[in-house]
Amino acid sequence: MAITGELLREGTDRLRTAGSETPRLDAELLLAYSVGVDRTAIVAHHDAPVGADAAARYAASIDRRAAGEPVAYIRGIKEFHGLAFVVDHRALIPRPETEALVDAAQDEVMRRLTASDRATDAPPIRIADVGTGSGAVAIALIASLRRRRAHGEVTVLATDVSEDALDLARENAVGHAVADQLRFMEADLFPPVVADPFAIVLANLPYVRSDALAGLPVATSFEPTLALDGGPDGLRVIARLLERLPEALTPDGAAYLEIGADQGASIVELVEAVRPGWTCVVRPDLAGLPRVAIVGRPGGSPGVIGDGPSSSERA
Repeated sequence: MAITGELLREGTDRLRTAGSETPRLDAELLLAYSVGVDRTAIVAHHDAPVGADAAARYAASIDRRAAGEPVAYIRGIKEFHGLAFVVDHRALIPRPETEALVDAAQDEVMRRLTASDRATDAPPIRIADVGTGSGAVAIALIASLRRRRAHGEVTVLATDVSEDALDLARENAVGHAVADQLRFMEADLFPPVVADPFAIVLANLPYVRSDALAGLPVATSFEPTLALDGGPDGLRVIARLLERLPEALTPDGAAYLEIGADQGASIVELVEAVRPGWTCVVRPDLAGLPRVAIVGRPGGSPGVIGDGPSSSERA
């Protein structure tokens, strides 16, 4: 019978040779998945026996990972903002850096709910999650607000151009018991006509330059290109969203847009070009890299939450 430590060594060596950036971690996660235990149990018990069926599942998983398939797709789950999401080829795998978008949105919701001028009978805050994909951002936000007993104070419309992605998002919403607070719609960014504008727009849209796609890790080739390709400058889809913000945002509304780490200055220039006079503040993620662009109408003050400098202040 195989031993945990031996399988880990063999799997790690195989993945290192195949070019995995994190061969040991990948092997631990895949062995834990194959055995049906938490990764900590694998790390703590290197001398534990592994049954033949589990060893066979592990070998097959290592083969798939060595071929480049993401660990998240092999396991079928990805942890994000303290929650486990079902993931597969229908949508982009949630990234840790996107948690900054959820945190910024949560802060903005709480700021609005605790504002001294908010009426006691005020309607719920309307939020749009544009390009929802697996639903990770919207679901994580609602779950976080639920822990603060504030989830009943918001309504969320989650849109995506892919019906397959929306199906996955619905599955995740049901799994986390928030489906009653989310409405899903197949749409290219927003509905054709926005009859009731949103106080908060969230968007993790494609922002990778088209010519940079070939240089991404092999694992990204298994993900939908539609969710990655942001056009020649990486900002083509974001520019289209900016064009529609006047009809989509309330007068005091703000849009929170995830951007690439090298797009801090570019997004400010784009906002100035597409929406002259509008404000744009760029906030960093935990690594100190530009991550969330907060866009609002002329005279507004987006980005009041957080201490990070705007990209214009860094220039």
